[in-house]
Amino acid sequence: METVRKIIVRKRGNASGFWFFRLFLILFGLRGAYGFLYFVCLHYLIFDRTAVDATLSYTQKRFPGSGLFKNRLHVYRIFISQGRQLIDRYAAIAGGKTFQIRFEGQEKVQSLIRKNNSGFVLLTAHVGNWQLAMTALDKLNKKVYLVMRPEDNPAVARSLNLSKENEFIKIISPEQDLGGVVEMIKVLKEGNIVSIMGDRCYNFEAVEVNFLGAKAMFPCGAFSIAAASGVPIVVLLSAKISTYECVVDMSNIFYPRYEEGVNKREQIATWAQNFSCLLEQYVNQYPYQCFLFYDIWKREKEEEMKHG
Repeated sequence: METVRKIIVRKRGNASGFWFFRLFLILFGLRGAYGFLYFVCLHYLIFDRTAVDATLSYTQKRFPGSGLFKNRLHVYRIFISQGRQLIDRYAAIAGGKTFQIRFEGQEKVQSLIRKNNSGFVLLTAHVGNWQLAMTALDKLNKKVYLVMRPEDNPAVARSLNLSKENEFIKIISPEQDLGGVVEMIKVLKEGNIVSIMGDRCYNFEAVEVNFLGAKAMFPCGAFSIAAASGVPIVVLLSAKISTYECVVDMSNIFYPRYEEGVNKREQIATWAQNFSCLLEQYVNQYPYQCFLFYDIWKREKEEEMKHG
């Protein structure tokens, strides 16, 4: 199954495809490259059933009551939106374009840093241009450790520099011993930031939450790490609001602490539900900037089939 998933990922990104986008960016600018997306995304809408089905899991809940054609149109718009985010990312790292990043909650986070000698967990999701948002974090004067699996698609990695590290961004692989937990706790105690995705479980432990009117599975990692380390969680959600402007919201802060005598898993589920509520508010405001491409509601579907 893992081999199949890697083949699918490779199919969606290749060196020649990125070369065409680079060429369009040079010749026609950002908007010209955006225009090319309409043809590329139409191809994926027609032929990439796996991506379409995964996205439909989201659109059918975000846009209940939409018919077959309208749901496909929602999927198409999400594909185009993600394509724009990837082009923005490339344009930014290539140095040809400057994007304005409005940082909401910066003073709140800086106050937290002044009061707290240890670091904090940065909880984010596959929404907006989270990679571009990371460039705004240099203002915090903290090292950021991204918890991310090795990039499956070498062409994507080379063209978008997803795994490139600089002086303040490092990478922790969750595929190392104990899922990288020991290293995460160590860098948090040293006063650094650990960034974790909070919306995809992969093969990690998860808890059930309500998201968009249905039961979904969210990973436990960020909450258990924060509670065990005694550090707060800062939620980061970014959104593209115009061609050259995006907003990075870090105004929501959690303080997960285990209460004695209360089941730990139940406490984690409560914290995960709080994050789910924030994420639901986000997708209600920016419905076409949710790039889950993963059926987090799959378990509910399986239960329906069992009892159906």
